[in-house]
Amino acid sequence: MSRGPSGACCRLSDRQLDRLRVELARGPAAHGWDDQRWTLARVTVLIGRLFHVRYTLRGTSYLLHRMGYSPQVPARRAAERDEGTIAAWRAQTWAKVQG
Repeated sequence: MSRGPSGACCRLSDRQLDRLRVELARGPAAHGWDDQRWTLARVTVLIGRLFHVRYTLRGTSYLLHRMGYSPQVPARRAAERDEGTIAAWRAQTWAKVQG
């Protein structure tokens, strides 16, 4: 008879996971960070503050993945970026460089 998947069970209850979802939705600024970017380190600190449970960064990553979150990388683009100028440069100058 199978006992289900092996490995450690989640240290947070379903109720705690629901609260974590709510707190993550509030954003990092609501928890004292200056910008609107969640990092594994910040989520780990938040879990420690809310539930007094310690997770490693990898454990936090696994937990967030099980909750349905995925890593997001913001597009870093200058506010002064001019798409038309970039397209013209690619068409003319870059084409000459590539030969």
